[in-house]
Amino acid sequence: MDEDLDRFPYINGRLFQGSLSIPSFDSAMRSALLDACLFDWSNISPAIFGALFQSVMNPAERRAQGAHYTTEKNILKVIEPLFMDDLRAEFARLKKRRDTRRTADLRRFQEKLGQMRFFDPACGCGNFLIIAYRELRLLEIDVLKQIYPKEGRQMEAYASDLSRVNVDQFFGIELSEFPARIAETALWMMDHIMNNRLSLEFGQTYVRIPLDASPHIVHGDALEKAWADVLPPEECSFVFGNPPFVGAKFQSPDQRAKVRRIAALDRTGGTLDYVAAWFVRAGEFIRSGPGRIGFVATNSITQGEQVGQLWPILLNRCGLEIAFAHRTFAWGSDARGKAHVHVVIIGLDLRARSRPKKRLFSYPDINGEPHESQHAMLSPYLLDASGFADPNLTVRFESSPINGMKKLITGTQPLENGNITFSSKAKSSFLAREPGAEPYFRPFPGSREFIRRQDRWILHTADIPPQKLRELPMVRERLRAVRMFRAKSKRIATLRLADFPRSYGVTVVPETPFLIIPQVSSERREYVPIGWLEPPTIPSEKLRILPDATLGEFALLTSAMHMAWMRVVTGRLESRYMYSVGVVYNTFPPPPGFLDGDQSAILDSPAKAVLDARAAFPDVALADLYDPDIMPPSLRSAHQYLDRAVDRLYRKQGFSSERERVELLFTLYEHQQTPLLERVPGRTRRKR
Repeated sequence: MDEDLDRFPYINGRLFQGSLSIPSFDSAMRSALLDACLFDWSNISPAIFGALFQSVMNPAERRAQGAHYTTEKNILKVIEPLFMDDLRAEFARLKKRRDTRRTADLRRFQEKLGQMRFFDPACGCGNFLIIAYRELRLLEIDVLKQIYPKEGRQMEAYASDLSRVNVDQFFGIELSEFPARIAETALWMMDHIMNNRLSLEFGQTYVRIPLDASPHIVHGDALEKAWADVLPPEECSFVFGNPPFVGAKFQSPDQRAKVRRIAALDRTGGTLDYVAAWFVRAGEFIRSGPGRIGFVATNSITQGEQVGQLWPILLNRCGLEIAFAHRTFAWGSDARGKAHVHVVIIGLDLRARSRPKKRLFSYPDINGEPHESQHAMLSPYLLDASGFADPNLTVRFESSPINGMKKLITGTQPLENGNITFSSKAKSSFLAREPGAEPYFRPFPGSREFIRRQDRWILHTADIPPQKLRELPMVRERLRAVRMFRAKSKRIATLRLADFPRSYGVTVVPETPFLIIPQVSSERREYVPIGWLEPPTIPSEKLRILPDATLGEFALLTSAMHMAWMRVVTGRLESRYMYSVGVVYNTFPPPPGFLDGDQSAILDSPAKAVLDARAAFPDVALADLYDPDIMPPSLRSAHQYLDRAVDRLYRKQGFSSERERVELLFTLYEHQQTPLLERVPGRTRRKR
C-alpha cells in the first residue's frame, strides 16, 4: 500500500461495503469538499441530518410521506419516560450502595445496557436511534466511572474492554433509501463522538475500527414488512419513534388501504390517521416479547371519532394500557418548512406487566413546558381515569342522537369553488357592475364570521325566475362557473349536481330563527359561543343548526357540563375545538328528566340571564365577549348562574371540578349505551 495511504487507520467494515463510483470533480466541487473537511464538526450532532434532509425535501413529497423530523427536546420526551428515567433511577440506587457486591452489580447493570435492543419502525434519518444511543453511552460512561475509581482508571481499565453498548443494538425500518443510509452513517458518527468522550474520561484512545458492528437499518415499507424479520419480538426491548403524520383525508388510496387492512375494521377505518397503523402493528409485535412502546402521534388519535375506532383495538385486541403520555403540545422542528401540527406522545405497556403509577404530562401552555402528575389509570382521552366506571370506555360516532335530543344538522354546503360566495368588499365590487343582483345576496356566516361579527355573503338563486336571470349576465356567468367546477369532480354526487348549478350541494335555508353552534372555536374560551340567527341568513357548513330550539336547550348546550364533554371527546383543528355532531352532540348525556320538558323550563331564567348579559354589549363581537382575559363580569356571572342550575339537574350537590363532571358524564354515557347494546343480537357487554 502507498505509504501516504497507509498512515490512515483502516476503517472499512459495513460503512464502505460495496463499490462506490468516484465522481469527476471540478474546481467548485473540490473547494466545497475542502471547506467541509476544514470545518470543525466536533460540536455538530449527527441528529441534525434529519432536519437537513427535511429541509431539502419537496414539500409535496414531505406531506405525502408525512415526513416530519423530531427535535432532540421532543425525542427526550419519548425516551426518558420510556426507558432512560428507569435506567437512571436503577443506576442511582446502585451508586448509593456501599456493600461488597456493589461493583459486581454495576458490571451486571452495564451488561444489561449492552443487551437491550431498540427498534424504530419509521426511523427516517435515525434521530430517535441516534439520541437514544448517545444517552445510553453517556449513562454507561457514568457507570464505568463508578466501576473504575479515578485514581486507578488507566491501570485497571483497558480501552478494548470498556464499552458494552454498540450500534448493532439499534434497528430501524425506513421507506426511502437515502435517509436509511443517513441513519446508518449517523449512528456510526455518534459512536465515534462517544468513543472520543470515553477516551477523554479514561485518558487513552478508544476507537472501534474496523466498523465490524453495524446498525440494522432496513430499507422497506414498515407496514408491509414483517417486523420480526428485522428484530425478533422476544429480543426487542423498546419500540419507539415518530411515525408519519398523514391525516385520513390526505392519505393516498394505497395508504388508506393499508390502514384499513391493519386495523381490520371491515369497511370502516377511513377516519384513522396513518400513524394509527404503526400503533396497531407495534401492539401486535410486543405481545410475544418484553418490549414497550413510545410514539409521537398527531393529537387526533386521542380526540373525536378516531378514539372509538383505534383504542378498542389497542386496549382489547392487543391488551395494552397507557403507561405515560404527553397531552397536546405544539410540534417543533429544526427544519425549514416544519409542520404546523399539534401532537401527543403515548407510551404503552402490555396490561399484564402494568406499572402501578401512570405518568401524565400536561401543558397549560401548548408552547411551554409540561407539568407532570401521576395516576392509577389513564384513559384514551389522556385523562386521569382512576374514578371512571370503565377507564377504557370510548365514545363512538353516532349518526343520530342516542340521547333522545332533537337532531342537530350541518349548515349549507354550496360546492361552488368560491364562485357564488363573497366578502363584503367583493360583494360591493360585484354590485357596482350588476346592481340588479342585490336582492339575491344573503348573509352566509361560518364559525369565524359568527364569532367575530364579520360579513360573508352568498348568491341565493334557487327562486329567481328565468326571465330575471336573463337580465343578470354576471350572475349567469358565476352559475356557469359553478357548473363547470362540479363537472370536473371525481365524486359521482358532485357530478350529478353539475346539472343543477342554482342548487347547493347541501341546502339548509331556515325560515324561522335557529340556534347555532360554531364548528371551530378557540381552545382558550371556557364556553363555545352559541347563539341564535334568523332569516334571511343562510348558515354555512361551518355552523351546526338546531331548528326551533328552546331556551332550555340553549342553556344545556352552553353549560359547563356540555363544555366539559365537548373538551374531552371532540376532535381538534390544531388545538382549536372542532365540534362534532356525531361524537359530541349525539352522545351527550342530558340530565335525567330533561327531555320531559319540566326540567328544561327550569333553565329558561338562567338562559335569559346569559342572553341579556350579551345584549348589554350589542356592538361587541362574541370573540371579545368570550375572551377569558376580558370577559365582562356580568356575562361571567350569568354563565356561573346557568352552570349551577344545570349542575343541580345532574346532582343536587353540584360539582367542584371539571373532572367530576366528566366522570359522571362517562357513567351516564355507559348507561345510555346499555339499551343499544342489548338490542344487538348476539352481542354481550364486556365485563370489567
